[in-house]
Amino acid sequence: MASLPSISTLPHSPDSTLTTVLDLLFEPSPPLHTLTLPILRSTTFPSYDVLITAVNAQLTALATSDIDTLSQILCSHPRLGEKKVDSEQSRKEQAQLQGGGEEEGAKLKSLNEEYERAFPGLRYVVFVNGRPRPIIMENMRARIDRGDIVAERQEAIQAMCDIAADRAAKLQS
Repeated sequence: MASLPSISTLPHSPDSTLTTVLDLLFEPSPPLHTLTLPILRSTTFPSYDVLITAVNAQLTALATSDIDTLSQILCSHPRLGEKKVDSEQSRKEQAQLQGGGEEEGAKLKSLNEEYERAFPGLRYVVFVNGRPRPIIMENMRARIDRGDIVAERQEAIQAMCDIAADRAAKLQS
């Protein structure tokens, strides 16, 4: 699927199409499929933006009810700067982060590790949106130094949804 189907067709689509849509917008995540497929089957959304807002509400609710499932969903995003990224969308989004030389790459790897020690069960998720690696690393450093896991979960949820909205805009047929 190189583009998203018409939003109005989703409630009548097979589960395989619905999971592909979720994977294109977010990242492949069986826990996200389990959480979101029921609303995709039963609700006609007026736009992909409204669908993404509904997923945001689901993820925000998990932040107070099921941290483990939320962590699994958030960790479906690859680490920034990883060499092996399975998702085509993430590969394209991270392409600019591959530059900067070995020293910058090592610093980003170190920051990813520090982030994951500071926030067990989370992965740093950010909407890159054309920002260069040094700016992203400054953001990561600020979030680590803030040390607030509740705020971090909310930032990660919002980043996932911002990424999904950007992808939806690019993939709509």
